[in-house]
Amino acid sequence: MSNLPNCPKCDSEYTYKDGSILICPECSYEWSADTATDNGESSDEIHDANGNVLQDGDTVTVIKDLKVKGSSLVVKVGTKVKNIRLVDGDHDIDCKIDGIGAMKLKSQFVKKV
Repeated sequence: MSNLPNCPKCDSEYTYKDGSILICPECSYEWSADTATDNGESSDEIHDANGNVLQDGDTVTVIKDLKVKGSSLVVKVGTKVKNIRLVDGDHDIDCKIDGIGAMKLKSQFVKKV
């Protein structure tokens, strides 16, 4: 068939090209064709929910109500978080939220301001 790479998320062999991006029909993952040579993963870049690249010191906004584990507190939609720090791991943002304190957030639940 074709020599397109397997999906970097689910390893499906049924990927297809749409313009300059590659798409996996099984898990709906999309990635750039130029990053396909390194399996679509770039360990040095962390993206927000809209695909913008995040950097240390950025200000982000929470896009979903997030329950704080082990507490009755909730981080509400629209909460602005200033001066974030990017770290490795499942929760890739370290920050301090007013009224709550030090938190770890996932980048998929924030957008860059």
